[in-house]
Amino acid sequence: MAFNSRRTRKLKLLIGASVIAACVGYLLYGGIQETIVFFVTPSELHAKGTSAYGKSLRLGGLVKEGSWTKEPGTLAHRFELVDHTSTVKVAFRGIPPDLFGEGRGALVEGSYGPDGLFLAKTILAKHSEEYKAAGDHASTESREMMYNSAIKGNQPQ
Repeated sequence: MAFNSRRTRKLKLLIGASVIAACVGYLLYGGIQETIVFFVTPSELHAKGTSAYGKSLRLGGLVKEGSWTKEPGTLAHRFELVDHTSTVKVAFRGIPPDLFGEGRGALVEGSYGPDGLFLAKTILAKHSEEYKAAGDHASTESREMMYNSAIKGNQPQ
């Protein structure tokens, strides 16, 4: 009898651990699926068709010249992102980054609707990868005058 109850206890423990492991696996899988955000271009977004509706996406492209409008008195912005062949209309409510502008690269995160409008939650502005140091525009005379007044404590006559 003791052997049978020990066996039953191990079986119950094994079944319980399996159920817990399955629940944890399902929660992890579901959580990962909800947080995955795919990057697409306007052409790829149009190619996806109706399968892209309502999904969380990152859309990247150039802000079309002359397309950026802001509703007065609100934080609502509308613009178009373009690539080589397609254009997508984007609506955003908030303050765009300082580097955001027409003719510049942008990455917006949000969802695409059946009305053809991409509702952006965030905007990331792309910037140049080249670093250029600020030029030294001060003349030799002005640098010498600053040196003399700050370091030596002399004022030029």
